[in-house]
Amino acid sequence: MRLLGIRFCSVAKDKDAASLADAFARLGLEQGFGAGEHTFSGAVFPAVDSSWIEIWPSGEGMPEGMMLQLVVDDADAFASHARENGLSPVGPTDAHGERLYYLMMPGGLNLSFQSQL
Repeated sequence: MRLLGIRFCSVAKDKDAASLADAFARLGLEQGFGAGEHTFSGAVFPAVDSSWIEIWPSGEGMPEGMMLQLVVDDADAFASHARENGLSPVGPTDAHGERLYYLMMPGGLNLSFQSQL
């Protein structure tokens, strides 16, 4: 079981999401998705591994919030290990070529962990 990357996702009101994405761009992060668009529809700032930062405007089916996403080598193995150790991951869900599980961590942190299908 290996951690391959870490993703951070923020979903906020349009103006707040656009401002956050702009701040990451002004910090010097290279923007992948969403760069050069006239109307803000989201932004992704990729790293050199499986990590990235995602910023999205909220809307129907996309409620405001933050999530830490762990990219792992085998999501099923992580889910089994989590259950053996008293956690209750929800899933799996297969989407966008990944298998995902979800957990609400202490302190209210939304967490997903996923691996390639």
